[in-house]
Amino acid sequence: MAKQVTIDAKGVHYTPLNQQIRKAIEDGADEIVVNNVLGQRFIGDGLRGNATIRVNGVAGGDLAMFMSGPTVIVNGNAEHAPGNTMDSGKVVIHGSAGDAVAHSMRGGKVFVHGDIGYRGGIHMKQYETQRPILVIGGSAQMFLGEYMAGGLLIVLGLNGAMKAREIGSGIHGGEIVIRGDVDDACLAAGAKKVPLTDEDRARIAPVIREFAGDFGLDPEPLINADYTRIVPASARPFAGKYTWE
Repeated sequence: MAKQVTIDAKGVHYTPLNQQIRKAIEDGADEIVVNNVLGQRFIGDGLRGNATIRVNGVAGGDLAMFMSGPTVIVNGNAEHAPGNTMDSGKVVIHGSAGDAVAHSMRGGKVFVHGDIGYRGGIHMKQYETQRPILVIGGSAQMFLGEYMAGGLLIVLGLNGAMKAREIGSGIHGGEIVIRGDVDDACLAAGAKKVPLTDEDRARIAPVIREFAGDFGLDPEPLINADYTRIVPASARPFAGKYTWE
């Protein structure tokens, strides 16, 4: 039988709050419901295992940083850098999120139903079969996928056209897939557009289906839409910027 623990975060500093969450997991909780969250930081950081943490409120910065395994569901918005250096597991945000979403993420999935701020997906990386995935339902601000070294970043643009400029600045691995057309002027140094092939579409379709299922959306129009795929123009985009003796 699944064990559920409910924690009231109202007025609680983030340190004792996270201690309560860790204690619940150590005691065998399968699901932890955290109510009245108002900006407490570091929720889910470094946690392992298969527990589900439901955050009701606004999650503070560095949600699920270094996390390996659990699922964090935020019924609200999240501040900066959810999924920072996350190793595995899943973060589902039913609102919007701040800057640097999925910063240096190494594996797992981060799904954001709404918009994100600046530098989403910065320095995402992958190793062999471990590949991080960031899906944004709304739009993103400038420097999306900056210094990206691996992984998959999808922007569905459910709220209208993309706002980002300087997309893929310094990208040298991974791919950015954006629904609709992207003007060449929005691409940064080191990024280039390539056609989305049928094989590419088949590869991203399960991810879009999973995202749609989490947020109660119809996946078919999203799967069949037109997309722009952005990849590295070079493995060393700034090689010409360095001076050697």
